[in-house]
Amino acid sequence: MSSINTNPSAMTALQSLKVTNKALEDTQNAISTGFRVASARDNAAYWSIATTMRSDNKALSTVQDALGLGAATVDVMYTAVSSSIDAVDEIKAKLVAAREPGVDRAKIQSEISELQAQLRGNAEAASFSGENWLAVDSSLPNYTATKEVVSSFSRSDTGVAVSTITIDLTTVKLYDDNDQSGVLDTETTTTGGGAVTVSVSTLDITAANIDNTDIDELISFVDSALLQMTTTATHLGSAQARIELQQSFVSNLMDAVDRGIGQLVDADLNEESTRLQALQVQQQLGIQSLSIANANSQNILSLFRG
Repeated sequence: MSSINTNPSAMTALQSLKVTNKALEDTQNAISTGFRVASARDNAAYWSIATTMRSDNKALSTVQDALGLGAATVDVMYTAVSSSIDAVDEIKAKLVAAREPGVDRAKIQSEISELQAQLRGNAEAASFSGENWLAVDSSLPNYTATKEVVSSFSRSDTGVAVSTITIDLTTVKLYDDNDQSGVLDTETTTTGGGAVTVSVSTLDITAANIDNTDIDELISFVDSALLQMTTTATHLGSAQARIELQQSFVSNLMDAVDRGIGQLVDADLNEESTRLQALQVQQQLGIQSLSIANANSQNILSLFRG
């Protein structure tokens, strides 16, 4: 039945054209943004996962910065300790030379004093971003015996967590102005004629009544300090290696998270370009079909012409 009130063919063609135009709009958005899921309305589940993963990746980027800062700090400390080991090694050699008969101990002591000043200078210069782990004062209110370097950020069913790499300053510090418990300011008392109480940083072989027994004990004491500093360097070197491994892991993890987000929300532009061409053809055919359907109503007029 032909009717001037209702044109079923035109209505069907119009609905089909609307569907095509909507699909064409979605495809054009995907091509222009590069995202298959650009907002929650596109796919609520994927959008939620991707948003959370992006947030976690931003946290991992901060972790990466913290690891870089920690690596730089540990490197400064290791460099100072390594240089200080050489100075303490020289002090031990000077003490061995002082053990020989007939040597001028005053001249040897002047060299030792210069090395002691060098040791203190090394420790005080080992500061990075306001952090100094070698020359400390444990009586200060903001002093902590452990330092932490943020190493990772993780998410689980129970929430999020931040992990750290911990460095114990009691095994690292060379000087402690509060209680002289550092490697270089810890004191010992010799049992020879001098019976002096000294540390590596204050020993003086020109003190009264210093004899060979005192010198021998000082050599052993300095050698013990040298071994402690070697252990200190080992701790710092191990921390360096761990931080470097963690930096590599965090970098790879961020790349993996980016890839995972891409799998969820990125558009396949090869596929979208093919779909665009097909939809453009469908749009043209839909417009043509609607035009034909509308023309059918005009044919009714011919029935009323004389």
